[in-house]
Amino acid sequence: MTVVVGYLATREGRQGLAGALDEAERRNCELIVVISEKSTPVAAEIAAAREQELADYSELAKARGVSCEVRTLTERNDVAEDLIAVATETNADVIVIGLRRRSPVGKLILGSNAQRILLDSPCPVLAVKLDRNF
Repeated sequence: MTVVVGYLATREGRQGLAGALDEAERRNCELIVVISEKSTPVAAEIAAAREQELADYSELAKARGVSCEVRTLTERNDVAEDLIAVATETNADVIVIGLRRRSPVGKLILGSNAQRILLDSPCPVLAVKLDRNF
């Protein structure tokens, strides 16, 4: 059993990680964190800060009894495709994504990556909405 989560270094991304860890702990299964990025000099600087954050997150997962693997994918540069590919490869039980709160009008339009993941995922998708206190 596997939970796959897409991660961006945003509040929504962190909320998604928290939701994914809760889900993996509840299901007693492995957690795979997927980072989809372009390889650029700026990305290298951001990656250093992100690595520490994810190392801390992996330790938290370990303390809660959850095996956590981080995969950084740079080939496709497409978040939706990368998440769907990893979910398919691992026969994931669920994909977790973090979503931002939207205005009433914005609720009519879902982000393009989130929409593609929801429509094309080989497994159920858990959308974690940003908690105002997070």
